[in-house]
Amino acid sequence: MRPPAAHPGAAAPGTRPRLHAPAPGWSIDADVVVVGSGVAGLTAALRCEAAGLTTVVVTKARLDDGSTRWAQGGIAAALGEGDTPEQHLDDTLVAGAGLCDEEAVRILVTEGPDAVRRLIATGARFDASTDGDLELTREGGHHRRRIAHAGGDATGAEISRALVEAVRARGLRTVENALVLDLLTDAEGRTAGVTLHVMGEGQHDGVGAVHAPAVVLATGGMGQVFSATTNPAVSTGDGVALALRAGAEVSDLEFVQFHPTVLFLGADAEGQQPLVSEAVRGEGAHLVDADGVRFMLGQHELAELAPRDIVAKGIMRRMRENDTEHMYLDARHFGAEMWEHRFPTILAACRAHGIDPVTEPVPVAPAAHYASGGVRTDSHGRTTVPGLYACGEVACTGVHGANRLASNSLLEGLVYAERIAADIVRTGLHARVPQPLPTSQRPAHPLLPPEARFAVQRIMTRGAGVLRSEAFLAEAADRLHRLHADARDALDENGKTAEPGVDTWEATNLLCVARVLVAAARQREETRGCHWREDRPERDDTAWRRHIVVRLNPDRSLAVRTTDTTDFPPTLPQAQEQ
Repeated sequence: MRPPAAHPGAAAPGTRPRLHAPAPGWSIDADVVVVGSGVAGLTAALRCEAAGLTTVVVTKARLDDGSTRWAQGGIAAALGEGDTPEQHLDDTLVAGAGLCDEEAVRILVTEGPDAVRRLIATGARFDASTDGDLELTREGGHHRRRIAHAGGDATGAEISRALVEAVRARGLRTVENALVLDLLTDAEGRTAGVTLHVMGEGQHDGVGAVHAPAVVLATGGMGQVFSATTNPAVSTGDGVALALRAGAEVSDLEFVQFHPTVLFLGADAEGQQPLVSEAVRGEGAHLVDADGVRFMLGQHELAELAPRDIVAKGIMRRMRENDTEHMYLDARHFGAEMWEHRFPTILAACRAHGIDPVTEPVPVAPAAHYASGGVRTDSHGRTTVPGLYACGEVACTGVHGANRLASNSLLEGLVYAERIAADIVRTGLHARVPQPLPTSQRPAHPLLPPEARFAVQRIMTRGAGVLRSEAFLAEAADRLHRLHADARDALDENGKTAEPGVDTWEATNLLCVARVLVAAARQREETRGCHWREDRPERDDTAWRRHIVVRLNPDRSLAVRTTDTTDFPPTLPQAQEQ
């Protein structure tokens, strides 16, 4: 079987920029390298290993330190009596505000129930009723109870536990505390592995490489591009930035979902903030203002259980009207027993910050939560770079459209990870012996100083947060460009750049994804889903029911284009059946 050729519009492999870093001092050979250890990465790795492929898992911290473990609400699938994949599909399409890829959603909801059952067979233990059936709940945008949960509100932690135990039981090779740097390619532009930096002592240390003909990006999100987020500190957009430097296309990056109910810790709070799961509203909690008025009534037929973008906008509007920095989530009527049984993690987090949900309303405000866009893939997880796959939050499969339906993310990670493993086996991609070009043949990307991370976060929070406008986006674009130009000019003038290291690589990755996000948000002159333009308050299906696709040029400028229709263009030539 002939391997796929490079994308027709791709630049020569030697011209693609790479992060400024030492040359690899050690290497590992494998059939597949999976970057990331959440539900998507570990599922892909387990399926590849089960098919007999030599698989290496690379993860930025410990195996269980990614975003999956923080998922509270659960995993959505049509598993309950009377529920169907078609109903799940309808709810997903409505939440996606006209930009979902219907084929991608149909794959998700059709293959989802069996994927969840396989997860249970792997060892994940979900909450069940006394008769042994799964205990299902509702979340925003769902018209049925279809959210399976574990430990009350610790679903992600249980899924992570089960998958990590399976990986260790199968003896998969793992490289922990490793920040992925760049994609390795061969002379024809095909994937040949990755470079990475291992932090601390261990079997490997410093910059090295994993040589493999198939690379699966499952690096999670980029929430750390904003000052306040529900994402862990490791979510710095590394996978999207790597893909951009490798010449891959990203899409829909302007659609960042701000979770409506994040515990408000003060206007100056930065970093990871405690999430108050949508499942709390699913069980009957009310959003109220300081006077106890339920302000979501009348704004949507589902009130507090409307899709997340609608609830976030409702909260922001009420905050403006009342000139306050937060609203309240009132679940005092649950009583102590329900809080302790159903939401023990949230209860503990609130009490740790001096708030007791049993006796008082919880102060909440929106914060950056989930990237609906990412590295553009087809229905098999293939990107526009031959041999490079993506799944989970780092990917844009078309499932989420302009706004993710609650609890579809864990399911997407499961379903598309399994499809990626099947595609690698089906195409025989793993049989190719990679011949990576030396990294020194590629120009070095200048690095930002560590403190630039906080500059990027402040710029993005002010200019590209929940509320956007051309004026604020233009200011953000200008300030980001100056950070980019300062680093470039320093390298061009005297060959110097910030010292290579985890903090400078992360800051540089954050700037990369921030530039793309702002460029896409400026291009989309409408309000749709979780992209809210104050100066363009209406949804415009005639002009904007389409996708914005961005590539990074070899000179590190951005190439931004808009698709002709709502359909994703295929990731040619890989999308052609082989």
